[in-house]
Amino acid sequence: MALPIALYSTSQVRALDAHAIDVQGIPGYTLMKRAGEAALRYLRTRWPMAHRIVIVCGGGNNGGDGYVLGRFAQAAGLTVAVLSAVAPDELKGDARQACDDFRGSGGQLRPFSQELLREGEVIVDALLGTGVKGAARPEIAKVITRINSAGRPIFALDVPSGLDSDTGVPLGETVRADCTVTFVGLKTGLFIGDGPEFAGTVFFDDLEVVAPQAKGFEPRLERIMETEILQALPRRRRSSNKGDFGRVLIVGSGPGFPGAARLAGEACLRVGAGLVTVAVAPENVAPISAGRPELICLALVHQGELEDAIERADVIAIGPGLGRTDWARKALTAVLNSRKPLVIDADALNLVAEAGTRARDNWILTPHPGEAGRLLGIKTDDVQNDRLAALEHLIERYHGTIVLKGAGTLVGTANRIPALCERGNPGMATAGTGDVLTGAVAGILAQCPDTSLAARVGVFVHAMAGDAAARGGERGLLASDLTRELHNCVNR
Repeated sequence: MALPIALYSTSQVRALDAHAIDVQGIPGYTLMKRAGEAALRYLRTRWPMAHRIVIVCGGGNNGGDGYVLGRFAQAAGLTVAVLSAVAPDELKGDARQACDDFRGSGGQLRPFSQELLREGEVIVDALLGTGVKGAARPEIAKVITRINSAGRPIFALDVPSGLDSDTGVPLGETVRADCTVTFVGLKTGLFIGDGPEFAGTVFFDDLEVVAPQAKGFEPRLERIMETEILQALPRRRRSSNKGDFGRVLIVGSGPGFPGAARLAGEACLRVGAGLVTVAVAPENVAPISAGRPELICLALVHQGELEDAIERADVIAIGPGLGRTDWARKALTAVLNSRKPLVIDADALNLVAEAGTRARDNWILTPHPGEAGRLLGIKTDDVQNDRLAALEHLIERYHGTIVLKGAGTLVGTANRIPALCERGNPGMATAGTGDVLTGAVAGILAQCPDTSLAARVGVFVHAMAGDAAARGGERGLLASDLTRELHNCVNR
């Protein structure tokens, strides 16, 4: 089943389970059997030549899913070893029924041992599921360690054991799966934080449970889709001219930083902005003009020059290479005094954090986790430990649209479901890619009046460009490699 757009919190998925049982009248054990059937289907899809599987079962419903999988896999002709990490006598409810049915069908249940793990071509993790509240108990943590060190592919049921299914934070020892099949609703923790590192490839089956159109069942997060590009950037009329696609002013590149504004300006042009001006320190005009003659370069000497440029612009971006000098502070003050739509990045964000600038609705802030921490007055680790919560706090304090950068960039606006970008790669962790993002977002904002949509699409095409640039390898990727790919990405 293709992955849906909507992502849910753990509590919401539990509520969906309860709704299916109490309202739709689907017995809990029927859902468990459907989960086992789906797990077998995806296991055979991923490892079609594997004939020997080892399933490690815990004590809750996740373990019950494992027992059901064991029974169905055995019936399908696979050689199955089911290892109990929790004594069968401790099982209750549907999990106990699943274990009894497995043994009743002739299945052998053995206590967990490291030696038995090596009997399988694939190890199935059915230990903890979404019920984990903290680090696993020492005896279960040892089991997880041995699963990870067994040297076999790992297939996790619902979520990798030990992973917080809301935040994507590993809570102590955590199974590092090659792929995960999750049920009923996509859990946010599989897609944010460190979740993708531990979940691997994610498969999904809704078990025929449909989310009701009711309060409390709104998605916690939604995946940005490629179809949004056309929404933000519709097909152009043949009679169009450059004035139809926005005038963007980029303020940055203080003394010693000519590359930042150039990267942002070039990205802005590559996503289709009609006219782009970069306002920079005087010594940066020559290198920028020589490298990218399509950019209009303005040497910022007098305050009046910047004010005139602001008046002519439809959208203003500030921050790339700006610095924190008096020159930078005056430039930021002039920009903030305008009523134009803004994109704020890099040192401009740090200056906003220092000054306690008032919130506004028509700006897009694009902090990385460190800048987000400074904007909120908290540590970077606190941001990373719950990125969704940090996003919500940034929206509450600063309004507008927030782009929380990082692996799994988040985009949020008040009263709209926040969005996740799954694209992108570690090769993009290099100098200047943030400047490219600033320019891409500003250029799309100049063509799209919906600030939130412009931010989402800017983030998405930036990540697509990074993936395209990394086709030959991630290591050694340059920010300028992304700018060359943006043209293709916005013309999908």
